[in-house]
Amino acid sequence: MAETRTSPDAPVSDERVPTVVVDDVHITYTVHGARAGRSSAASALSRLASRRRPPGARTVHAVKGVSFAAYRGEAIGLIGSNGSGKSTLLKAVAGLLPPARGRVHTQGQPALLGVNAALMGDLTGERNVVLGGLAMGMTREQIRARYEEIVDFSGINEKGDFITLPMRTYSSGMAARLRFSIAAAKSHDVLLIDEALSTGDAKFQRRSKDRIEELRAEAGTVFLVSHSNKSITETCDRALWLEAGALRMDGPAKDVVAAYEAFTKRP
Repeated sequence: MAETRTSPDAPVSDERVPTVVVDDVHITYTVHGARAGRSSAASALSRLASRRRPPGARTVHAVKGVSFAAYRGEAIGLIGSNGSGKSTLLKAVAGLLPPARGRVHTQGQPALLGVNAALMGDLTGERNVVLGGLAMGMTREQIRARYEEIVDFSGINEKGDFITLPMRTYSSGMAARLRFSIAAAKSHDVLLIDEALSTGDAKFQRRSKDRIEELRAEAGTVFLVSHSNKSITETCDRALWLEAGALRMDGPAKDVVAAYEAFTKRP
């Protein structure tokens, strides 16, 4: 059985302190198909009763033998085609997906911030700030002290008192800005950001990039998944290029992005 993660108790004394080590990680999952003419629920009940493998089920090898080390103070971009394994790899680093083979070692507890991260749609933005802060490991006292800063950073109240409205009334951009603002209110050993910066306007993106620089200066490591190559080169000093689940290139962000763009332009 694969070992998924370890958290060293003592800090490493070397100047380049590793925060994440991914060692020959493979991630697989099963995609299920439903029988024609029957509901998915009915098909699932039938499979449970008969203990048979569902028709059309297939195993997806989403990440294939990826290895790298990340260090304190780095901002690392993940690029690649749709379905290349970027988001899957982030979930493995966050401890949400156990590797089928290989190991993920982390220093501290990574925090994953995704555009689709669940906040409670029927609760107000105010209440979600509290719940999100608690989920990020903040105390209620810390949340109260940083509440105004979180709301101001998100910018969702610039055109009205939206923080008092239910989250379901927010646009996708407003909700994504609030998620990032909650996560960025606390320093993290490792912060994993999945497409959250691509939804805001230029002003919010500038604030976000400045905050990422602050997090790096506080000895954190930031991973950023984005389909915007410009965001990667402006925000990150290093990039990992995944293609079909394999690590194709690891190096300075500008070099990796240039190689990826040349690859995508090939006939």
